[in-house]
Amino acid sequence: MYKEDDVEGDILGDKQKEKCGTAGVFGHKKAAFLTMRMLHALQHRGQEGTGIVSSPKKGEFCYHRGHGLVSENFQPATIRELIGPSAIGHVRYSTSGANNTMEEASKNIQPFFAQTAFGGLALAHNGNLTNTDKIRAEMIKTGHIFHSTSDTEVVLQLAARNHTKGHIPRIIRSLKKVRGSYAMIMLTKKEMIGVRDPFGIRPLVLGKLRKCWVLASETCALDIIGARLIREIEPGEMVVISENGIRSLKPFSKKQERECDFEYIYFAKPDSFVGGQSVQVVRTRLGEHLARLCPAKADVVIPVPDSGVPAALGFSRASGITFDFGLIRNHYVGRTFIDPNQATRALRVLLKLNVNRAIVAGKKIVVVDDSIVRATTIKQIVKMLRKAKVKEIHLRISCPPIRFSCNLGIDTPDRSKLFANRFQCIEDMVNDLGVDSLGFLSLEELYKGIGKKPCGSCSGLCSACFTGKYPT
Repeated sequence: MYKEDDVEGDILGDKQKEKCGTAGVFGHKKAAFLTMRMLHALQHRGQEGTGIVSSPKKGEFCYHRGHGLVSENFQPATIRELIGPSAIGHVRYSTSGANNTMEEASKNIQPFFAQTAFGGLALAHNGNLTNTDKIRAEMIKTGHIFHSTSDTEVVLQLAARNHTKGHIPRIIRSLKKVRGSYAMIMLTKKEMIGVRDPFGIRPLVLGKLRKCWVLASETCALDIIGARLIREIEPGEMVVISENGIRSLKPFSKKQERECDFEYIYFAKPDSFVGGQSVQVVRTRLGEHLARLCPAKADVVIPVPDSGVPAALGFSRASGITFDFGLIRNHYVGRTFIDPNQATRALRVLLKLNVNRAIVAGKKIVVVDDSIVRATTIKQIVKMLRKAKVKEIHLRISCPPIRFSCNLGIDTPDRSKLFANRFQCIEDMVNDLGVDSLGFLSLEELYKGIGKKPCGSCSGLCSACFTGKYPT
């Protein structure tokens, strides 16, 4: 389900959506508090719901889950009730298990947890599993009861029903039955477990804060609590953290790494590091490549804020054209729950963006953004710029055309609704958008900018949204 009405990260829901973010702390008396702070740093990865599960040394799991933002759900009194030296948390944007009702949405908020034959198990999942509908149907036929529509619950149910000796082998056997993308953090009474799918599609990093261990979707979550980055969890790796330390397991068949390229393009925060590289530096470099590949004669380069800023800086640097903020974003509107019809789409652009006429009026401008999904946002921006008497608009996009939907943890529209899929040539796109020219970064230049081998199965990136070639 693709929603246009409740995400603060962009204006009209006209961006690819990451499914969620995860965080966990093991071995700290304020584990839940630190987890909450990490979720604040990961809020850009999901705004629909959030939750924290903590594990006291004695007794059952403590938990709190709710709709909306981290700040709306975790006040000091709430955190004080989440006792214990370990905790995991989650911020959610739905893909699998889409929210059709508020009641259904509540059931899908993570982390999930349950009492099993081997004790309590809590689970927070970033990604999307592609074969769980079939597994779920088979389990329901044999009498299993599911409490949510999320693919994540299938993993919990598989682990609970498995009769392999030892809970780690049970979890491993359960994960071997599912397909798709996952970066998971799990919690038992004595351990915190982190695991990535064999392709490494979704990210997960390991850090340390004095004597305690932390796991998170991005390095920015480590920064906010003062933790030190140790390393990324490797594709197909499982780390088991206990009072005895940390051990690494490689229980899955080795696959060619295929991390999601949109972590570099849009998802990750600019202050994070992905694949050992600064996201801000990579995005700026993509803008530089874009300027060389698709030059334009113009007076000023302006970004579509905020995600287009690094690429616009790079474009300006490589082209020698002045950078300035020709579009000003209002950061104080907050989430806007509006019906996504045409009139309210236009209104939302006016609420969140305004043209800085002093910068753009009468000038030839280059507008830089990171991607085009449906094109609803950029069309409204073009209308606003034309109204402000801009002389020429040259639109530049720092990734290739998005022609395919993703089923691996990114929420995209049906392929028929993707802007680039509806046109055969750039000229038709130019006419539809109402711009003077349009340029996309090529796949080869994208890979060069990220620092990967161009194209082919050995690239180390998943680029299915551009190529239609899915890793799984």
